[in-house]
Amino acid sequence: MTTVWAGLATGAIYSLIAIGYNVVLLASGTFNFAHAQLLMVGTFLAYTGAVTFELPVVPTVLLATAGVAAIALLEERVAIRPLLGRTDSHGTLITTVGAATILDGLAAAIWGRQPLTVPSVLPDHPLTLLGGTVRPIDLALIGFTLVVGVGVHLWSRHTLTGLASLASAEDRQAASARGINVRLLGVGAFALAGAIAGAFGLLVGARTYAAFDLGHSLALFGFVAIAIGGSGSQLGGLIGGFATGLVYAFAARYIGAAYPQLVVFGVFLLILFLRPRGLFGAALERRV
Repeated sequence: MTTVWAGLATGAIYSLIAIGYNVVLLASGTFNFAHAQLLMVGTFLAYTGAVTFELPVVPTVLLATAGVAAIALLEERVAIRPLLGRTDSHGTLITTVGAATILDGLAAAIWGRQPLTVPSVLPDHPLTLLGGTVRPIDLALIGFTLVVGVGVHLWSRHTLTGLASLASAEDRQAASARGINVRLLGVGAFALAGAIAGAFGLLVGARTYAAFDLGHSLALFGFVAIAIGGSGSQLGGLIGGFATGLVYAFAARYIGAAYPQLVVFGVFLLILFLRPRGLFGAALERRV
């Protein structure tokens, strides 16, 4: 059971990346490859608030949330908005990759290349739960990720703004003709995704450290999570992230520390062959 808890805690981080991918994808039709870097910046801002400024927990979370949301809005304004409406759909993919590279370089220049320890906001003594041991910070990460993931899923399916985001993602011109402000939805999606990434910076950093290259691995596994769960499905991305973490943990435990990534991407390829839309991809089908 200890392996299960470890896999769920790691998978929660992958789920957060998948949630951020889907929030932007559903509202603007853009796949933001820089989202993992936004979470990386969130861990550094959490370190800055908790260690450098010695702020309490709530101000630290607010600092990271506001800071990453502002960076996400800047990315949308500089890297995305000038390319909207163009026929070349690959332009925004390239600019978001460029934004990710810039964020990596800025993080290394500002905070250095050595991993920084983000203090845990909860006691570090492991708990015995359901026959396994788990740290309180991992339980908090799993629980809050579930709350956010389910909440965003319900928002996207049962609110006017969420349904408008689905319509905008499927056909921006048709949605605009029906009176939907697609530009505002896109801006709001980037802000929301950035705010979520920043809010989790303290919890994620306490588990992974704050490192300038953290975004690279998170981006890859987040992409696996969204591919397994289904692109555009918030519930699918949530489940896909936890599933990816569990596969990684069990592969490391029973096959060897050198093989988890190989096993994860093997499962990823198998899902693509058997169900290219992902396990919950059919949830994207909706009339506008």
